[in-house]
Amino acid sequence: MKHIHPALNILDLDFTSCKGVIMSKISYDDFTKMDLRVAKIASVEQIPGKTRIVKGIIDLGDEKRDVIIGGAEFYQPDDLIGKVVIVVANLEPKKMAGVESNAMLLAADVNEKPMWLTVSGEVPLGTKIK
Repeated sequence: MKHIHPALNILDLDFTSCKGVIMSKISYDDFTKMDLRVAKIASVEQIPGKTRIVKGIIDLGDEKRDVIIGGAEFYQPDDLIGKVVIVVANLEPKKMAGVESNAMLLAADVNEKPMWLTVSGEVPLGTKIK
């Protein structure tokens, strides 16, 4: 896991050598600090000069937010638009490539390619993950 959002430091975890290693345990209280929600990628646009990230807008049901989406070298924008994903909704905003990202999409790292976490079935946008 090379690219971890700095805002996850609220959990005070070291992500530098976690490939294949179970990280240290966190308390239930630490876990509940993360606001995980169901969202849909509403739109995607290229960022001039960037090949690994794109600007996206996610729909959380009652609001839309700008986000940076990594893995652009593996996916076309049309592959992402309409995809239902899981996001960390309460990260502090982070500006990257001139875009303020206001959430983070969760993904499994499969040979350095992000595989976006999703839900099965019809789940309303904005639903909290517990």
